[in-house]
Amino acid sequence: MHCAACSGLIEAALLKLPGVAAASVNAASARLSLRWQPARLALADVLSALQAAGYRATPDVAAPARALRRQERRQALWRLFVAGFLGMQVMMMATPAYVAGAGELAPDLDQLLRWASWVLTLPVMAFSAMPFFVGAGRQLRAGRLGMEVPVALGIAVTFIASSGALFNPGGAFGREVYFDSLTMFIALLLLARWFELGARHRAAEALEAVADGLPMAAERLLDGGGSERVPPEALRVGDRIRVAAGEAFAADGQVLAGQGWVNEALLTGESAPVAKAPGDAVVAGSLNLDGSLVVAVQRVGADTTAQGIVRLMQQAQSQRPRVGGVLDRVAAGFTAGVLLLALAAGLAWWWIEPARAVAVAVAVLIVTCPCALTLAAPAAWLTASGALARRGLLLADLSALERLCDVDTVVFDKTGTVSEDRLRLQRHWAPGGDADRLLAMARGLAALSRHPHARALAEGGDAGDWFDVHELPGRGIEARDASGRLWRLGAPAWVADPPDPAARLAFGPAGAAPVLWLDLAELPRPDAAEAVAALHAAGRRVGLLSGDQPAAVARMAAQLQIDGWRGGATPQDKLAAVKQSQARGERVLMVGDGINDAPVLAAADVCIAMGEGAMLARAHADALLVSNRLMAVPQALALARRTRRVLHQNLAWAALYNLACVPLALAGWLPPLAAGIGMAASSLIVVLNAQRLAR
Repeated sequence: MHCAACSGLIEAALLKLPGVAAASVNAASARLSLRWQPARLALADVLSALQAAGYRATPDVAAPARALRRQERRQALWRLFVAGFLGMQVMMMATPAYVAGAGELAPDLDQLLRWASWVLTLPVMAFSAMPFFVGAGRQLRAGRLGMEVPVALGIAVTFIASSGALFNPGGAFGREVYFDSLTMFIALLLLARWFELGARHRAAEALEAVADGLPMAAERLLDGGGSERVPPEALRVGDRIRVAAGEAFAADGQVLAGQGWVNEALLTGESAPVAKAPGDAVVAGSLNLDGSLVVAVQRVGADTTAQGIVRLMQQAQSQRPRVGGVLDRVAAGFTAGVLLLALAAGLAWWWIEPARAVAVAVAVLIVTCPCALTLAAPAAWLTASGALARRGLLLADLSALERLCDVDTVVFDKTGTVSEDRLRLQRHWAPGGDADRLLAMARGLAALSRHPHARALAEGGDAGDWFDVHELPGRGIEARDASGRLWRLGAPAWVADPPDPAARLAFGPAGAAPVLWLDLAELPRPDAAEAVAALHAAGRRVGLLSGDQPAAVARMAAQLQIDGWRGGATPQDKLAAVKQSQARGERVLMVGDGINDAPVLAAADVCIAMGEGAMLARAHADALLVSNRLMAVPQALALARRTRRVLHQNLAWAALYNLACVPLALAGWLPPLAAGIGMAASSLIVVLNAQRLAR
């Protein structure tokens, strides 16, 4: 793709095909999102239709896409080099005519320099300028007026007029040649597009970072014993694979045997390793740090969590925000007006001063090329979405950036959102018993369990001598001590009757006293307090809604300094609370785990779901916080406002540039070279201004 107008041409060509339901192209990321009926239209026919329209497409698989990008980058660099190098030579040939006084440059030498400039311009026209002519031809065949048309027309008119003046100095084109202006204009325009190309490629490379983490081969275990090395594409659901220390998981699955630590930073952004044991889930792309694990394959290929993340990022970058569609329509009408204006200017100057008519018309065509206008929105949106992705926040809907600008209230869920899965011991008590001695015994028994509550209690504990250990799902763990007495650690109602309502866990001998009661509390995420403080500092209201016990919610709210909180809330209660805020005129951002919070997430003005596990592939939130870092929320709100400012700056610059330069071109005070410099510089400014969002 050569420019933003290509997106409309591709969409129009595909929507004519039978069976195509929707086609959306984002010019900034060079990505097509297509929905069609395979029974009526084969993928090969889709690609053939694109080929007939002048475009080559490939399914978004990392290797072919990288090859296409390398080819595109190499070809763009060669075009820029040829235009820049030969443009400098042409400028050198034209310099004597500019600096020589009257009669100092012999006519035969002047003619020789002009012919040399013409010869050096030919490769620039035939090779470097070819994308402009090809793009203009596509647009005209499709019945559209994109920004390639005035550029190609300006280049062609300038070359033809200059060639006519060279071949017949006394003819209708006069004797002035503009080969120096022409070559330098092409070089400057190619330089601007080189920067745009770099921004597109960086966005595409960020998408492929997840796919690059997958291994090249997996060790599949055979039913009759032994194993074989196969590519990940050959794995099927139900296969068993062995993942050695230092290897990456080739598919999503469940651990069957072995224990170890796994680094899931590639998917979640968290560098802390996660313990894995039989029954735990593992995801493709994560790295096994130690031990050997046998995994039952549950999801492969496009169904894996890693590919779910990639699809969400692709979905966001395939979208064209509403403002982008408006700008395309404005640019199309603007181009039609430009062509009429250039024609009128050329005719007017033909009567005033025929020798300058062509130069004025070309200057008008060049200076009014709407490159900056059509680049303004895509460059800003794409850069902002990439910056958020690096913070672990994946946008599934680009329009959410615009809605984030108006958010004044942020509501968090508690469990799994502002709190971690890890617990810690708040207090313990044992009426009629030695609480400290019982706590030491409880820690030893807890060390034998993999349950989160037990692991939180076992920190620093020694397993000791326990026999006949049994773990009962939903209840707890029981074992016998050296004397044969049975002890239980688990749910208070299972350990003792009646249970203490203030306890989350209990420990004691089966059917006897004394009983140790334990209160385990959730830990807030490391950056939860910092994120809430940042939101308060930005002037936004913060709320906490949870279905947990009011006492636990109050304790968490106090830790995070959140005044507005509600505990014991059902999904309907949460929905009603958000709607009440909206009825007061507030714009609400809801952050939840996306499971029990589905109704309230759907009702909020913007919703962010915590990204964990396979839910990533089927979530419908506006954004997914795969890093689980809550500081990404205030950062996203701040970046959304910066994006709006940058977008307005880009549009203002494009409008100001045209308002200032069009009158100068019409008056004949802006030569084609200066017009080319201004147009290319405006595109550069728009792209570079948008790149500030990446910092």
